[in-house]
Amino acid sequence: MSPQQEPLNVALLGVQEVTASTLYGMFDLFSSPGRDFPFITRGIAGEQRMRPFIVARSRDEFRAANGVPVRPDHDFSDCPRPDIVCIPDFFVMPGESVAGQYDAEARWLQRIHGEGTMLASACSGAVLLGEAGLLKNCDATIHWAYVASLANYPGVKVKPHQSLVLSGEAQRIIMAGGGTSWQDLTLYLIARFVGIRKAMEVARVYMLQWHDQGQQPFAALMGFRRTNDAVINKCQDWAALNYLTHSPVAAMTALSGLPERSFVRRFSQATGLTPLDYIHGLRLEEAKQMLETGDLGVEAIANEVGYEDASFFGRLFRRKVGLTPAKYRLRFGSLHRALKTG
Repeated sequence: MSPQQEPLNVALLGVQEVTASTLYGMFDLFSSPGRDFPFITRGIAGEQRMRPFIVARSRDEFRAANGVPVRPDHDFSDCPRPDIVCIPDFFVMPGESVAGQYDAEARWLQRIHGEGTMLASACSGAVLLGEAGLLKNCDATIHWAYVASLANYPGVKVKPHQSLVLSGEAQRIIMAGGGTSWQDLTLYLIARFVGIRKAMEVARVYMLQWHDQGQQPFAALMGFRRTNDAVINKCQDWAALNYLTHSPVAAMTALSGLPERSFVRRFSQATGLTPLDYIHGLRLEEAKQMLETGDLGVEAIANEVGYEDASFFGRLFRRKVGLTPAKYRLRFGSLHRALKTG
């Protein structure tokens, strides 16, 4: 970088209930390119290539979701022109509408995006892109548990298994999924704006790994939710204890007292899953636990969770989880053992 070249401005949008680890983790990573790698390898800090700062609707201090105080550097009226705006995740109930709560943020995002600024979101931060009306007819991603939150916005095409999605005109909207995929987002932005070499240096300094498997292996295949339908609730309770039963869907249908087609339609409306997919979800979640915590063979696990055909079990597991049972065990079994003995 020549002495005349100014660092890129990276605005980190702070809202009430923001996740402090993402907000300040991004701040650290965006501060690193050009500066940290020379320091740890030669003892002399290099020239910083990016300048992160926190912007919010007001410069008044507020509390992050875990109580950490956040003191914004700028509000929307005095914010320097950003080259990039990142929207960290914030605490919101999955699927809950936030309409009208973030109008100031939505207007600011609309304006600066119209002026050519790159917008990037992490996890539930994508909700604010929806509030700004920027996701219509766009591909998107978000944490696997928050897919329903984007259903509040028309035309959004959610790719729930992808940890990173580029969208919009000239790919000026980038979304990361959940958890630590904000690190992938930050590295991508560093590579795109500063260069791959600098992004690799940041990855080496912070020992970061790319989430090349996406979100699918980490996602829960289903989330039990109590519905307003007492008949379906009764069937859910039964399934939780009896999913190994032969022909469990037929048994649930009989328990409901409904005709088969009516039961399937009513169950799907209440839970978001067909009865068969619901049973598969229960069985595969149990299989995941067994792969993480034990040494039983894959064929034996298939039988234990209700599948007589191990090859069918393997294909189903790969399709739903994104990894074969053996690769899932290799990845998450070692993590479980490390956490148990650490």
